[in-house]
Amino acid sequence: MSGMIERREPTAARREIRIAALGDLHFDVDSRGQLRDLFAEIDRSADVLALCGDLTTHGRPEEMRALIDEMTGLKAPIVAVLGNHDHEAGMPDQLTELLRERGVHVLDGDHVVIDGLGFAGTKGFVGGFGRGALAPFGEKLVKDFVQGSIDEALKLENALRNLRTEQKVVLLHFAPMVETVIGEPENIYPFLGSSRLLQPLDMIGATVVFHGHAHHGTPSARTPGGIPVFNVALPLLEQSGHRYLLWTTPATERRKPEPSATTPAATAEATDAAARVRAFKG
Repeated sequence: MSGMIERREPTAARREIRIAALGDLHFDVDSRGQLRDLFAEIDRSADVLALCGDLTTHGRPEEMRALIDEMTGLKAPIVAVLGNHDHEAGMPDQLTELLRERGVHVLDGDHVVIDGLGFAGTKGFVGGFGRGALAPFGEKLVKDFVQGSIDEALKLENALRNLRTEQKVVLLHFAPMVETVIGEPENIYPFLGSSRLLQPLDMIGATVVFHGHAHHGTPSARTPGGIPVFNVALPLLEQSGHRYLLWTTPATERRKPEPSATTPAATAEATDAAARVRAFKG
């Protein structure tokens, strides 16, 4: 088993939490049996599994049930956001309910705390990046479309403000910055994410960000404020012979998972915690 490693020196001797992150599984009923070994490996290697959307191919309940069957024996807590493929059949609420029945913490503008580590998440949306972002001007249809990006950014802001933990891990499906979609055709950049998600990240602070969606993008970058952002789309990881990213950080204190919340609250300052990143073959 080999991996790519990024290392920062820990600031103090603490126990560590290992997060396995990946997205874009695109699972369907014909994929049965293909992820059992991967989930078993993750269960041995990680303390938490973070899933960054597009868990299914067409967003149908039978696909999600088949994916959940693959997780049999997986004991690590799971945190997830949905992706655009999970909305295709118009049944995201049913998929979310299936995941929650399995014990998965599905985030949609809310948060959860696991073992003292805070997780905030939302799907995100399209719209483009920087000066190329679509503006809410002109026809109502255009304004409504852009409002979707704005609403997702507000959901992320509220989720981050709710977290009082020292470290904040952010899960998205769509990319928050253009740097991690580079490698895709430039003409589809506007459909890969929205830089409106950047403002709450750098304004409130986060320790690390994981997203998917850009299958041929760039593995990692940093926000203007210095937050590491990792593109963990499975097709991208597989291009370098890996099937998930393992991110390790010192834990602060042991806590049981807290219920999700949606009310704004005061935020704690995000810290530049020591982290080590490994991407492993499945």
